[in-house]
Amino acid sequence: MTTKAQTEINNTAIEGITIDCVIFSFNKESLEVLLVQHAEGESVGKWGLLGGWMKTEESADDAAQRILHELTSMDNIYLEQLKAFTNPKRVIERRVVTIGYYTLINREDYNITASLTVREAKWHKIKDIPDLIFDHNEILDFSLMHLQNRVRQAPIGFNLLPEKFTLLQLMHLYEEILGIELDKSNFRRKILHMKLLVALDEKQKDVSHRAAKLYKFDSEIYEKLTQKGFNFEF
Repeated sequence: MTTKAQTEINNTAIEGITIDCVIFSFNKESLEVLLVQHAEGESVGKWGLLGGWMKTEESADDAAQRILHELTSMDNIYLEQLKAFTNPKRVIERRVVTIGYYTLINREDYNITASLTVREAKWHKIKDIPDLIFDHNEILDFSLMHLQNRVRQAPIGFNLLPEKFTLLQLMHLYEEILGIELDKSNFRRKILHMKLLVALDEKQKDVSHRAAKLYKFDSEIYEKLTQKGFNFEF
């Protein structure tokens, strides 16, 4: 039988272990990351990644999902664990180990709001990141490097796009993530050859230029092809 004292202990944070989440999004032609301005503690008023303490009854994955939900109301979001950041000097005057995670979202699907521990939440272009608290710039750089490797091996980048998109939007996404300029014809030929996209009988609306054809990513086709030995390689 659980006592009141045990319950109180189970609801407390684990001293010295935190979770930090890198939340990527794509706005038109810019890769962005969500930063928060802290409302309390030693980092009050400063910008950093979304994070918090892990509770005694939580796994690292559960803690990451909870922290993300508290700010964004997102449930069961794809989160990938990066690694533990263990530099003993990462936080002054005490030892704090943090476990980094990252996720990719379409920002139009969620309403990001401040919480009790966050004064402001704001999207920043990946090319215009300010100096962040602790080692959060290092965590962000590591996350971006990991993302660049992952998008070459799996079609996770589609999480950043709306359900319906143009090939040009998809190309700009890869250019932003990888930091390179792609040849339009070669990109179109290569991505269509993979047969992971469904061409829709629709075109862009309310655009000043010639409306482009819309496509959608077919996850079921990807799963079937993967079972047959298909390797996504960009």
